[in-house]
Amino acid sequence: MPRCRTCAIPVVPSIDQCGACLRQNPPLDACFAAVAYAYPWSGLVLNFKFHAQPGLAATLALLLRSAPWVEPALDSADVVLPIPLSRQRLMTRGFNQSLLLAKHLAPEKSDSGLLLRLSESPAQRTLGRAERLTSLTGAFAVEPLAAERIRGSRVVLVDDVMTSGGTLFAAADTVRRAGAAHITGLVIARTPND
Repeated sequence: MPRCRTCAIPVVPSIDQCGACLRQNPPLDACFAAVAYAYPWSGLVLNFKFHAQPGLAATLALLLRSAPWVEPALDSADVVLPIPLSRQRLMTRGFNQSLLLAKHLAPEKSDSGLLLRLSESPAQRTLGRAERLTSLTGAFAVEPLAAERIRGSRVVLVDDVMTSGGTLFAAADTVRRAGAAHITGLVIARTPND
């Protein structure tokens, strides 16, 4: 089934954007997901993220790279930015799953120090849709000493799962305000009905 080019939710075949994205243009220019967040993929992503299996990053990155339009997005990108974790979440988990994916997708373009996480926020999976869309307002910043790398560039943001889009949209808004010319989101999985 075709997906919205901006938020990656399923759409009817003749339309390239969903109704929500047509009404309010999100900060992403495009978003691509490899699979729906459903069996068996949801279990694999959960194991990767929450059960200390960072070795799955290479396989999941290959799955993502195999999805339509992902390879051209990576090829045309100037910089690939993983969604940063808060310090507390990073210490708890032991690794940033988005950083591992980014390094496998485009090691020469990945930059883990350009997009910063400023604050801790509740886990997105514990929040309702409206809360997810606002809980990360002001949570990200671009490293001031390296902000010039963003101006006029094509940026790819990498995350593991997209539900409401709150995390990717907040990060994209930050990168857009720093002057990015084009922003694409890449995720392994997208929840089908959010």
